[in-house]
Amino acid sequence: MRYIAADDIRRELTWDIAIEALIRGHRYPPPQVQDILLSDMPYSLFGRGVILPGVGAGMKVASIFPPNQDRSPPTPVEHAIFVVVDNCSKQIVAVLDGPELTRWKTAADSALGSRLLSREDSKSLLVIGAGPIAAALANAHLAMRPGVQNVLLWNRRPERLAPLQAALSGRGHTTTIVSNLEEAVASADIITSATGAQTPLICGNDIRPGSHVDLVGGFTPTMREADDELISKARVFVDYRPTAVDGSGDLCQPIASGVLTTEDVQGDLYDMAINAPARQSEDITLYKNAGGAHLDLMVAAALLKNMQ
Repeated sequence: MRYIAADDIRRELTWDIAIEALIRGHRYPPPQVQDILLSDMPYSLFGRGVILPGVGAGMKVASIFPPNQDRSPPTPVEHAIFVVVDNCSKQIVAVLDGPELTRWKTAADSALGSRLLSREDSKSLLVIGAGPIAAALANAHLAMRPGVQNVLLWNRRPERLAPLQAALSGRGHTTTIVSNLEEAVASADIITSATGAQTPLICGNDIRPGSHVDLVGGFTPTMREADDELISKARVFVDYRPTAVDGSGDLCQPIASGVLTTEDVQGDLYDMAINAPARQSEDITLYKNAGGAHLDLMVAAALLKNMQ
C-alpha cells in the first residue's frame, strides 16, 4: 500500500490526465455510492464510499472543523484522505492526500463540463471565490479554453485574491480583480463559482447570450449561487443526476418551487461522455458540479496508473 502526498499528486497529474480519466470512467456503469455524516457542531466527520465497476472502489474520510479558519494564522478547515481499492484484488492499494485530490477532481469535473458545453471561442473567464478550489478552477478552465484572454476575479473579500492574481499574471494571463459582480457577469463568456453563498450571486438578468456558467458551490440544499431567472433561461446539465438534482440548492430549490423540473435537466456526464450535446451560439448553458467519490476514484486510478 502506498501513500500519495499532495506534492506527488501535483507532480504527476495534469489536467489532460484528469479530464481523460473522467471521460473514460463515465463509459463504465454508474457507481454505487454511500455517504456518512457525523456531527458534533461545529465539528463534522464525513465519509463517502464508492464502488465503481471496471475501476475499483474507494472511500473518502474527512475531518472538518470550520473554526480553524479563524485561528491566527489560519489552519486548514478540512483534513482528508482518499483510500483506493484495486478493481481486481480488492485490496487497499493506496491512500491519497484528500484535499489535493479533491482540488484536481473538482476542477477537472468543471473543465470537462466546459469542454462539452462552453463556446470554443470563449475569450473571458470570471472566477467567483478565493479558496483553493477557486484557484484550481481558474487553472483548469484556462487549460481547457486556451483562447481565453481576460480573467476576472471577484470575492467578497478582494484582498484574498491577490495571490491568485499574481500567479495567473505571472503565467501571462491578463487578470483583474473586479468590484462590480453584476458587470463582470455581464462581460464574461465563462463564469465559474465556488463559494459558500446561501443566496444567489449570479443573476439571470445579467447573463449575456452564449455564456457558460459553472456552479461548484451550493453543495447543500440550503446553499445557492444562481437565481431562478438564470435557471429558467439556461440549458441545465449536471455531472451526476442522483447527487446534483437532490442535494444541491441550485437545483433542488427551483425544482421545489416549480421553476425547474427534473426532466428539464438535459443530461449528465454519463449521457454526455457518449453523446456530446450540440450547442447553438446564443445558448446559455449551466453546469452543476456536485462532485462525488466516483470522480475522486476515476482521477486517483489514473494517477496511480501514471505513476507505475
